[in-house]
Amino acid sequence: MIQIYHNPRCGKSRNCVAFIEEAGKEYEIIEYLKNPPTKDELLALLKKLNIKPLELIRQKEKIWADNFKNLKMTDEEIIKAMVENPILIERPIVIKRDKAIIGRELDKITDFL
Repeated sequence: MIQIYHNPRCGKSRNCVAFIEEAGKEYEIIEYLKNPPTKDELLALLKKLNIKPLELIRQKEKIWADNFKNLKMTDEEIIKAMVENPILIERPIVIKRDKAIIGRELDKITDFL
């Protein structure tokens, strides 16, 4: 089943969910702000996305800009920041078996499904 890391307040995230629903696919919503991922869950997600932790950060987010932007951080420190501040995690993330994508562009979702 498809899983979607979703923030209902985000338009791109809502569009992604609607698109997958309209495609008739079964999916599970993970409201990651209510149920933040653990470090291990983030590591597994990064592996499925095949990206570095910094690529999963919403770098325009105020928390990032105010607290982390100009720091030289290790991957582990970036992951810790996401665990402690899940709002920093880019969204939506669409997971299908052992692969995942950041589903901000509907064209990418079409190819992924």
